[in-house]
Amino acid sequence: MNDLLAELALLHGVPGAQLAVWRDGLLSTAETGEGEAGSGRPVTVATAFPLGSLTKPFTATLAAQLVADGDADLDEPLAKQLEELRAGPEFTLRQVLSHTAGLAANTAELPPGTTRARWLARHASEPAVHEPGTVFSYSNPGYLIAGRLVEEITGLDWAEAVHAMLLRPLGHDAAAPTALGHLVRPDARPRPIQEQSVPPLEDPAAGLRLSARDLALFGAAHLGLGPGAALLDAATARSMREDVTEGLAVGAYGLAGGWGAGWSRYGTWFGHDGTGDGAWSHLRVNPSTRTVVALTANGSTGARLWESLLGRLGETGLEVGDHPRDTNDAEPVQAPPECAGHYANGGWSCRVEADEGGLLLSVAGATPVRLLVGEDLSFRTPSDGGPRAAMPYLGRFLRDPATGDVDRVQITGRLCVRQT
Repeated sequence: MNDLLAELALLHGVPGAQLAVWRDGLLSTAETGEGEAGSGRPVTVATAFPLGSLTKPFTATLAAQLVADGDADLDEPLAKQLEELRAGPEFTLRQVLSHTAGLAANTAELPPGTTRARWLARHASEPAVHEPGTVFSYSNPGYLIAGRLVEEITGLDWAEAVHAMLLRPLGHDAAAPTALGHLVRPDARPRPIQEQSVPPLEDPAAGLRLSARDLALFGAAHLGLGPGAALLDAATARSMREDVTEGLAVGAYGLAGGWGAGWSRYGTWFGHDGTGDGAWSHLRVNPSTRTVVALTANGSTGARLWESLLGRLGETGLEVGDHPRDTNDAEPVQAPPECAGHYANGGWSCRVEADEGGLLLSVAGATPVRLLVGEDLSFRTPSDGGPRAAMPYLGRFLRDPATGDVDRVQITGRLCVRQT
C-alpha cells in the first residue's frame, strides 16, 4: 500500500497522505510524504490531519452514546432537552444530525471567544430556513447544537467529551504532530496553509485533527470491532446509519445517496468526507463485509487522490462505496434564463446570471464560473479532470411543485431559496 499511496500522492501533487484499511479483522496502514512540504518531517502513522466535516460523525456518536444511556432522545423535540431552544422552531436531534432540521447552512459570525451556549441563546429564536423534516440541507450550525447538547448533559466541554468518550478508548495519540494543509496548483509548488479557518465555536462541526488509523478504528468501532468495540451497542450504531432522506422532497444530491444521524450513505457503505483548508479526509465502512477504508491528505487535490485510490482498489476487488464528484457527463443543454437570480440559505448565498453563453454562478461573492446544465436542471462547473485540477461544483435547480417556477438551487448539499 505504501507504493500505491506514494504514486498517487505524487500524481496529484499532495505533499503527504495516510491510508488505513480494516479488512478480514486486520488493520493495515500506509504513509507517504511530509506533514509540511519541504520541511523534511515525514508523515507517520500517528500524524494528525485536519478532518474538516469528518468531525461530524464523532459529534453524532457522542450524542448517540447519550441516547443509548437514556440521557437524550433522537426523536423528541430538542427544545425539551435543551433550554436555549425553547423559543425557536421545533426539530429533533435525529433531524439535526441528518441535516433535515431546516437550519441555516453556516454559522453567523460572532466575536472570538463566544461560547456555544451564548451563541445558541442568541440565535435559537431565528426561524428555520426550511420546514423541519421536509428537505435535506447541509448545516454546520446543527452540529453546534449537537455539541452544545453534549456539553449540557455531560458537564464537559465538547473537546473534553470527545477525547474522554471516544478518542482515548480508540487509543488516539494526543501528542501526535499535525500536518498542515496545502494549496496545490498545477504549475507551482504546494503552498502551506499555516492555520485552519475553523473557529473554536465550530469545533463540533469541523475541528478535529486525527490520523487515518484513528479514522479506521472509529469506523471499526461502529461495527463492534477493534479497541472501540464497546463504544456503542449494535442497535444504536445501526440506528445512526439508517437513511432518513428517502421520501423527502429534496435529498442529499451532490454529496451522497442518502443520510443518517451523522453518517452519509453510499449504497451498502456508510461514511463521511471532510475538507479543510488545503486538506481532505475520507472514511467508508461496509457492515456486510466488515471492511473500513480511511484516507487523509494534506493537499487541496486530496479528493482527486481519493477518486484515483478507489479506482485502483477496485482493480484489486475492493469496490468502495462513493458518490462521484465528476458527474453529469451528458451533453449540456441551453439552460432556461429563468434559473438566473439571487439565492440564499441564511447568510450563505449565490448568484446566477444569464448571458449568451448560458449561466454563470458566483458563490459567496467569488469570481463567476460557467455552468454546464443538463435537461433535468442538474449542473456542474467545467473541469479538465486533470490530476491537480480543482473539484467541480455539483448542484441542481429545483422547481416549485405547485407553480413550476425555478425557486431553489442546491449546491454542495446546501439548499438555497430564491430571493426577491
